[in-house]
Amino acid sequence: MQTTESPSDRHPDLDQYGTLELVQAFTEDQVQAASVVHAAAAQIAQAVDAAAPRIAAGGRLIYAGAGTSGRLGVLDSVELFPTFSWPKDRALALIAGGKDAMYEAVEGAEDDQARGAADLRALNPGPNDVCIALAASGTTPYALGALAAARAAGALTIGIANNPGAPVTTQAEIGITIATGSEVISGSTRLKAGTAQKIVLNTLSSAIMVRLHKVHGNLMVDLMPTNAKLHRRAVALTMRATGADEAAAKRTLEACRYRIKVAIVALLRKTDAAAASAALAAAGGSVRQAVGEGRK
Repeated sequence: MQTTESPSDRHPDLDQYGTLELVQAFTEDQVQAASVVHAAAAQIAQAVDAAAPRIAAGGRLIYAGAGTSGRLGVLDSVELFPTFSWPKDRALALIAGGKDAMYEAVEGAEDDQARGAADLRALNPGPNDVCIALAASGTTPYALGALAAARAAGALTIGIANNPGAPVTTQAEIGITIATGSEVISGSTRLKAGTAQKIVLNTLSSAIMVRLHKVHGNLMVDLMPTNAKLHRRAVALTMRATGADEAAAKRTLEACRYRIKVAIVALLRKTDAAAASAALAAAGGSVRQAVGEGRK
């Protein structure tokens, strides 16, 4: 049963609510979405543990979906570069209807299972790749086509759906079910179903990046400073991680071409950028190991 499509019996007179009551109905549902994702933590952790070694071995994250789900996949993929300096060619997103579907619905595109498979195959997937298929209903043909093609190529497949027992989760190697149920506005899965998918994707990709040493402590030390705000953030992160003053942090960052992890290692080891970079490479990108700290 597709509970995401079932009419909600909680707010039958929604259009009669006062503004505060109306807003509270929506926000209460969003809180529930977060609770549902939290309950699926074990499934998400399983996906992280399976995906991280493949990505570390050179694999790619490949998202596939339609409509809201497809757009959420695109969003997660594009945010990995500025947040973690993750290579753009290793976070790819397929959306039914192509790039135009990001801005305008492409009618019927989600029903084309063959196109989903063809789009996935065009990326030449391999055993180290990780395909994340998303569908609120869990039955979207485009997502299922991409999923099947990824499995046939030996890639790890992760299915995310908002209905229990959905094909997107049962046909994937690892299924993540976030059973958000009926929506405040019945059938509009861009609401709490979409929120839950966004939280899952944030958690999944961020946890993978932590496992790949893109985070030191809880500091985002592998960001790409592409504007003035991020340059200031790079300085602040370097200062916090090392205890250096602002002048020393800026000077070292400049010498390290604003590679925050390299600057941190250089400051903590009292060495130059080349030696710090070599130490990081030998430690597999782990700042802790590069400066001689054990895992805490």
